[in-house]
Amino acid sequence: MLIESFQNEKVKYITKLLTDNRFRKKSDVFVVEGQQENERAQKYHFEAVEFFICENIFQKELPKGKVHLVNDKVYEKIAYRGSSEGIIGVYKTKESDLASFNPKENSTIIIVEGVEKPGNLGAILRSCEAFGVDALIVSDGKTDFYNPNVIRSSVGCLFGMQVFQAENPETLAFLQKNKFNIYTTIMDETAEDLYRRDFTQKSAVLFGTEHSGLSEFWIGKGKNTLIPMAGSIDSLNLSNAVAITCYETLKQKKDNLDDRYYSSPIIYYS
Repeated sequence: MLIESFQNEKVKYITKLLTDNRFRKKSDVFVVEGQQENERAQKYHFEAVEFFICENIFQKELPKGKVHLVNDKVYEKIAYRGSSEGIIGVYKTKESDLASFNPKENSTIIIVEGVEKPGNLGAILRSCEAFGVDALIVSDGKTDFYNPNVIRSSVGCLFGMQVFQAENPETLAFLQKNKFNIYTTIMDETAEDLYRRDFTQKSAVLFGTEHSGLSEFWIGKGKNTLIPMAGSIDSLNLSNAVAITCYETLKQKKDNLDDRYYSSPIIYYS
């Protein structure tokens, strides 16, 4: 049956999932829009609940599972971005426990404290996945991994990453228990350039918020590290700083990596 009315209960349901964070969390499901994003969710074994498809836009074979067909106007209403290729999926969330993460001897993890902007978190996830970071920990986080804007800005990279939320004391205890080299990003006279740090060993790099940096909790907990810059500005956008750091960790490990990590052309797209 083709859904053509905005008053359809399914249309109201998915609209509420997209706009009401509390309702989404209570429902233990989240929304994925776009072909690539849905393909990644299924590739990494997220359980699909149902799909909303506009056949005038979606040109591929219908996905397996429960499918609701909607007309163009209904799809335009429930789509939160313009060029999403006619497919919206609803998936069950996954629980993740930091205590279950077993890092490798040369694991690199990125920790962001207090990140608030979903777009920033999504961009950070995208860099972490692209450069082979083993896990992302959001410490004292203020945004939800399953926020639609996180999924959109990560281009679905969320699904292939090990991601965890924890409070600062739990994060620090995990790092100490697993004997990570801890690198903080606090600007002071002890800070050394990023490329002078050894990321071939078990390493964790911590970033704070753009407006205030890392909190006092992390003072004295690690070795201060900075990104060398040649201009007059003294700071970078948080997601850019994370991307540069992730690339440096990959570069230092290149001798132990397969050639495929370096075979991709440089492509820029949003």
